[in-house]
Amino acid sequence: MVKEAIATGATVEEAHANACAQLGVDTTEAEFEILELPEKKRFGLFGGNPAKVRAFIRETPADVAAEYLRTILSGMGLKDIQVEIREEEAGAELALTGEDIGFIIGHRGETLDALQYLASLVANHVDESYYRITLDVGNYREKRKETLENLGKKMAARAVKTGRNASLEPMNPYERRIIHTAVQTVEGAKSWSEGEDLARHVVIGPEGGERIQKRDNRRGGNRGGKGGFNRDGRNDRGGRSQQRRSNSRPQRPAQPVAPRVLDDVSTPYGKIEKK
Repeated sequence: MVKEAIATGATVEEAHANACAQLGVDTTEAEFEILELPEKKRFGLFGGNPAKVRAFIRETPADVAAEYLRTILSGMGLKDIQVEIREEEAGAELALTGEDIGFIIGHRGETLDALQYLASLVANHVDESYYRITLDVGNYREKRKETLENLGKKMAARAVKTGRNASLEPMNPYERRIIHTAVQTVEGAKSWSEGEDLARHVVIGPEGGERIQKRDNRRGGNRGGKGGFNRDGRNDRGGRSQQRRSNSRPQRPAQPVAPRVLDDVSTPYGKIEKK
């Protein structure tokens, strides 16, 4: 993208300086071409023309994105903001510095990510080709990366130990990529992404899949179920178990059971004995 300005002056140098002033750059930062050379007045009274110069600068997508950010931040009340452009492969990192600028990071970088997205849209409209823009404030990106790497390794180790999957909070593609890379360094762990759009998140688990957890009855297993027994031989209702009673008392011989006499149901009061 080319940004240009045309200006006049009594001399070529003066016209060039005036054009650069319109561009907001130093004379050493802009290229120029002479459109018209100055002409002196004839006899000091007639004719004569000033010099005309076209000054221009070739803006990269990063330059356009930086200028856009300055405009946005100025509207947010941040006037003295410096934008350092660090060229990278297929893109650039824009490092912002200035007073009271930390608030634009937002909760876990949400505001910073939103500004980065907008700046990327502007940059990719320069020459209609992919150009990646990364926005950073106070080295936040590097600190966040370190935090995510530690989290990924910790959760991966836990998944291998417990044999259970663990789901992390939703993250953007860049942060999910950091987690996936960190999990790969833990033997026996794997990770994948689930969910759609803003709910997209990373799940970490053991390579062989979740392991079935064995039931532990050492501390009163089956507690609360009918017929269950705890460690000291008592059932869930606090009484002695049938097995403990049978082992501690001798068995008595079975006694014949007398036939049960049913009450006379002819009266509502039951059987009436004769006196």
